Amino acid sequence: MSSNELGEHFRILTFGESHGPAMGVVIDGVVPGMSLSIEDIQVELDRRRPGTSPFVSSRQELDRAEILSGVFNGVTTGAPICIVVRNHDARPADYDALADIVRPGHGVGWLHRYGVRDWRGGGRTSGRETVGRVAAGAVAKAFLASKGVVVQARVQQVANIKAGAPNWDLVESDPIRCGDLEASNRMQAAILAAKADGDSLGGIVEVFAYGVPAGLGDPVFCKLDAELAKALVSIGAVKGVEFGDGFLVATKTGSENNDRPTPKGFASNHCGGILGGISTGQTLIMRLAVKPTPTIGQDQETVDLKGNPVTLHGGGRHDPCICPRLVPVAEAMVALVLADAWMRRDTSLNS
Repeated sequence: MSSNELGEHFRILTFGESHGPAMGVVIDGVVPGMSLSIEDIQVELDRRRPGTSPFVSSRQELDRAEILSGVFNGVTTGAPICIVVRNHDARPADYDALADIVRPGHGVGWLHRYGVRDWRGGGRTSGRETVGRVAAGAVAKAFLASKGVVVQARVQQVANIKAGAPNWDLVESDPIRCGDLEASNRMQAAILAAKADGDSLGGIVEVFAYGVPAGLGDPVFCKLDAELAKALVSIGAVKGVEFGDGFLVATKTGSENNDRPTPKGFASNHCGGILGGISTGQTLIMRLAVKPTPTIGQDQETVDLKGNPVTLHGGGRHDPCICPRLVPVAEAMVALVLADAWMRRDTSLNS
């Protein structure tokens, strides 16, 4: 399986399975001399960690990062950075009864593609795979911070409950990571109701990248929005991505949709900060459609690997809505793409 890498200049390779011994990532291409501490990585992992509220999975993981290489005395050396996070609450035996059952909404295509399947919580298709992404994203965020770029995300919608404009001072203290307290209260009630019914909910996560200069990205096949879309849709729960006004542009006229340049900058940002595949200098705006968690507490009719009808009995530890924990994952993926685009631009200019 050769598709575990991302990036051309700022490169990552993630490894590990949900119920194996550890998760991790190797990051190559990080510039030497950059300040980086274990705390920089840990704070991001803690934001993704399960078992922190009734709105997320009850799995109890410490998610403590270990830096094995590439950092010395709090500074990057230029060598590959390897970060490992041990699994402490893995329960592979919980999945033994599912070895021959096709779980609705899960990655059954892996069996057709590779001829083998890790049924222990989804293996590499599990949401726990994102541990390595978030750890790498912390390094990318540190690089971008040195350039004045900040990536922030929040939950904009759960089911049919939509939030207003985000108050970033409230997002991290909000268990839903919404930043609109009235909407958050309704989201919390909806998630708990779905959880009580043994069900789950989807939603929309909104990502902003502030301070991105004009000129990141490349034309045609390496457009910045194409690279971002690829990275964001690679998150297991994400089923759609839009930039700026997204699908609303289909309802507009050209005169309504055009972001008109003025002596003081653009008059609007319908494009979401990218035109022609290259950043415009405006804030990047993206939204991700997130599906309901496929593991639910209800019994579901399905088939076994021989095609015989069976009943999959509900249960297990799962997120009734993955959106709150997907926020740091989405930030990480955007940061990784921007760091790579920054280095690609600098390399092409220097050459």
